[in-house]
Amino acid sequence: MNSQNTASGQPGRLDSGRRSGHGRRNEPRGSRVHEATVGLATLAGLLADHTRAAFCLALLDGRAWTATELARHAGVAPSTATAHLHRLVAGGLLTEERQGRHRYLRLADAGIAELIETVTGVVPVEPAPVRSLSAATRRRALAHARTCYDHLAGALGVAVTDAMTGHGFLSWERGLSLTDRGAAWLAGLGIAPEPTPPTRRAPVRSCLDWTERRPHLAGAVGAALCRHALDAGWVVRIGTGRAVAVTAEGRRAFREHLDLPDRVLDPQQGAPEKG
Repeated sequence: MNSQNTASGQPGRLDSGRRSGHGRRNEPRGSRVHEATVGLATLAGLLADHTRAAFCLALLDGRAWTATELARHAGVAPSTATAHLHRLVAGGLLTEERQGRHRYLRLADAGIAELIETVTGVVPVEPAPVRSLSAATRRRALAHARTCYDHLAGALGVAVTDAMTGHGFLSWERGLSLTDRGAAWLAGLGIAPEPTPPTRRAPVRSCLDWTERRPHLAGAVGAALCRHALDAGWVVRIGTGRAVAVTAEGRRAFREHLDLPDRVLDPQQGAPEKG
């Protein structure tokens, strides 16, 4: 059978206007649909590379990294890293900051961070085999509590979101929203989310957690809550990565304000006993 023949019987042609199932011909180049298609394909192409994906995931810690640090993290040569970083900056995923001779890269904004975390959450991931105790410890710490750009994620982030919902601080009835009761609760803690113009970041939004596979709180409120937890010493960063640990003060505060159980606040509580 000639692969050039089509259902219309004409070689090399597709009668899309009659056979697309939508009753219309393909959108012309330059149309809004065509531009969106090209944009989506371009974005997918930027992330469809192991090195560029590794850069974006590393930058979810909210810090600015140098090109050398990112190259070392991804295990590639500096020249290779530079080429990939140019593409990510040109594509709008990263932004570049220069201080003297140093060049720093960070995610372009919170929306990009949430996009990457959401995409990661829906991708079926087969955990890599753990070959050392330190690697297993890092994996557990990251799954328990971490930052997702500028909000809390992991088991702790999901538990905080569930507790806020249970206390009536968040409502999911018509999409995720902060209730009046929730706004008063935040004010009582001295937490004031930054103003969010309509064209910028949403006050609250859900972000699919890639380890828990359930939503955690993002948006301006999620960022403000995470910032407060760090400033008040409820959580502290573990090294230079994304993982955070709940402090004794944090366990007291999370119990008092959200009734979080010990098994969430202390990962050792949920660990099986060794016989």
